Amino acid sequence: MAGAGIAVILGLELASFDEMDPFRRTISQHGLGPGGWIFGLGVGLLAVGSAAIGVSLARKRLAGVFGMIALMGWSVGLLMTAWFEKHDWSVGPSLSGSIHRVGSFVAFLCLPLAVVIIARPWRRERSRATLVAFAFGVCSVLWVAGIGTMMIVGAAEGLPWYRVMPLGLVERGLAISEVAALLALGVWAAAGDHSLPSGAGGGPVAAANLTAPHV
Repeated sequence: MAGAGIAVILGLELASFDEMDPFRRTISQHGLGPGGWIFGLGVGLLAVGSAAIGVSLARKRLAGVFGMIALMGWSVGLLMTAWFEKHDWSVGPSLSGSIHRVGSFVAFLCLPLAVVIIARPWRRERSRATLVAFAFGVCSVLWVAGIGTMMIVGAAEGLPWYRVMPLGLVERGLAISEVAALLALGVWAAAGDHSLPSGAGGGPVAAANLTAPHV
């Protein structure tokens, strides 16, 4: 389901490539206009698919409480951005636009945190998928840190934070990193117990690995 949502959003990106400046316009720009429901559908599918990945990880005891809370925060944030459309702030404030903005911030902040916690490479159930997820999670953290730095620079110079960087390009870079990390978690969730180290094929070692609590 997450893959279907990603495919919908990617399709919108490709269809509007000649009409929308990807350097300045954010992904949420697709939510404006008569076809905005398609964007909402794509984001909604991604949110539900992400929650399903989290449930699968939790059922297989591959994700703990803190990781699950962060991953569900990503899903809730996505649902907020899907339900409340982007607002044109040049015409004044908007409750719907404010909720959309909060949702996007929550989503973009929560997923890197969730991935870094869940896919940490020093856990027992390490696999190639977890290493890929962790790498993209760290990359997402760096994107977020860069955005935060630009916001501070903008505030110091008296400029709107969204004008001190090519916001559309930065957001797309962050989105690609986060979606790649999410898909890697999905692969790991699908692999399930096959992701355990080779030494955990049976006996007390395997039992200890399967029953050990995870943060």
